[in-house]
Amino acid sequence: MPAEITSADRRAALNRAARLRQLSEIDRDAIRLAQDPQFPRWLEQITATGGCAHPVHLAGSTTTRDATTGEILHSYDTRNEPGERLLVRCRNRRATVCAPCSRLHAGDTFHLVRAGLIGGKNVPDDVREHPRLFVTLTAPSFGPVHRASAAGERCRPRRRAAHCTHERPMGCSSVHGPADPVVGQPLCADCYDYVAHVLWHAHVGELWDRFTRAVRRRLALAAGLPQSRFPDHARLSFAKVAEYQKRAAVHVHAVVRLDGPAGPADPPPVWGVAGRLIAAVRAAARSVVVRTPYSPAVGEHGPRWGRQIDVRPLRARPEDDGLADDAVAAYVAKYVTKGASETAAGADRRLSSWDDIDAVPASPHVRALMRTCWRLGGLAEFEPLRLRSWAHSLGFRGHVLTKSRAYSATFAALRAERAAHEGHDNAPSAVTDASWSYVGSGHSPGAALIAAGIAADLAVNHELAKESRELHASRRYGA
Repeated sequence: MPAEITSADRRAALNRAARLRQLSEIDRDAIRLAQDPQFPRWLEQITATGGCAHPVHLAGSTTTRDATTGEILHSYDTRNEPGERLLVRCRNRRATVCAPCSRLHAGDTFHLVRAGLIGGKNVPDDVREHPRLFVTLTAPSFGPVHRASAAGERCRPRRRAAHCTHERPMGCSSVHGPADPVVGQPLCADCYDYVAHVLWHAHVGELWDRFTRAVRRRLALAAGLPQSRFPDHARLSFAKVAEYQKRAAVHVHAVVRLDGPAGPADPPPVWGVAGRLIAAVRAAARSVVVRTPYSPAVGEHGPRWGRQIDVRPLRARPEDDGLADDAVAAYVAKYVTKGASETAAGADRRLSSWDDIDAVPASPHVRALMRTCWRLGGLAEFEPLRLRSWAHSLGFRGHVLTKSRAYSATFAALRAERAAHEGHDNAPSAVTDASWSYVGSGHSPGAALIAAGIAADLAVNHELAKESRELHASRRYGA
């Protein structure tokens, strides 16, 4: 007698059939694309975007004429393209959203930061002789959390038993690895100050502004100058990146450089030495504080930087002490491209309702921070902070990467340079008339499969080229 078919067997068979139908839909769509007479041109577009996961679809035309003679030098119209549209990169920096565009963004960030350290991209090479620091500013404590240990140390040992007011132990004798999901979670969620955490995030930008003003003020004081005269003698330039810790609180990593008043091409004044800059940075980080509006519901808070402040000089020559330029630039670029799901930041996209929070694939700690944003965002006194709009990033409203104007090049300049390298720039006397409109975004199922394959191939080629360059460099310098 054949075995009886159970309801679980039926469900499994239905799930397998559904997966087969889904796969066949993707296959059918891919075959449809491959059989299209314009498939080679479509493939060129996908390759030009680097296999972008969510390309933007544009329709329009552009005409380039000689400004003197009126002769048409170049014309382009999407009516001749597959689907009468042109695909361009989405330019999303998050690897969780679009890995190809995030790699490009990481490369641009690396060159932008590196140029401000050693020159290039219209920054003079002797900028590396200026005082340069790598600064890390942390968040204060909002309550004890579980900690990871690579050395086999216990999480939070206590000499004697201690419990919080909610009768939960305030110690943890376990040894947590870096990948342990409990790392960064509060020992007692009811004791954790979620309000202070969210309000601190909402004021990180203002804290940074006050910090840079305080550094300038302390440098002027050390040089015997009125604060108002500081811009006549020196300029403080920086590039900073925000990184979420395991406890879902932002760290700020920054390259801080002291120039002359004209910027990187101008040497700093004789009193502008690394030791004086280090002292000013440390004193400013400890002193600045922001006062939040008084709230009948949560009182008043004073966000400030945490006690852990790391300030390290960068070395101008190989024999000097300090951090290496390329290592710092690569470190900053790595954190710029991380998505929210990789950094305990919350969600990659904005939330539209309280119910959306339950659907976020995050820890209870992160969802508690989102709910705190939503509750505080409904209070009139916190309306300017737009906490509900930024609940997906736990109240942090700043850009992941920001820099001062004179630090180095801009992303727009790097993109223009890349376009010129690829032969897309115009002659100096040319005038371009363009008309474009947005007509969609994303891929069909089959197109997404093909684009993912192209992106994977390009990533492998990139890694092979990188290994080849490193091998060539090691052989050359080792010879």
